[in-house]
Order: sequence, then structure tokens, then C-alpha cells
Amino acid sequence: MIVCVCKSVSDRTIRASIAEGVDTFDELQFELGVATCCGKCEESVRDVMAQSGICESRCGVGQHHVHTHPVPVMFYERKAA
Repeated sequence: MIVCVCKSVSDRTIRASIAEGVDTFDELQFELGVATCCGKCEESVRDVMAQSGICESRCGVGQHHVHTHPVPVMFYERKAA
């Protein structure tokens, strides 16, 4: 099933990346580009991570943080090989 329409990333691709050692949402964003365009797939990506055994604290599912100061936003640019 396609999880990220913008980047054409499937749940299989996400699971394969997790099997290869990717274990944070930020790493998935960097490697696969998920949730970097419209962002509508973020919750689904985090659900796939949780289903794949990545603990809640690493993928962010179910967390409700109250930030007292701004959280830095990081953008990654992929270069063509």
C-alpha cells in the first residue's frame, strides 16, 4: 500500500528501511522523503513504524509533548546519485 503519495513510498519500503536499521522518523524522512511535501502521510508512517516494532518514544506515536520553547526544524536535501 502506498503510504506517501507525494514520494510514492509504500509500507513495504518503510518496513525494508526499518529492517536495514533506520529507526527514527527523522531518518525515514531523510532516506525516503516521507512527510516532506504535504505532510498528510506522517501519521500513517508513524503507524507503520509502530507496527514494525519501533517503540513509541522513537517514532512519536501516542506522544503529547508540551514545548515551552521552539523546537528546531531540520530540512534535508537529497542529492541525485
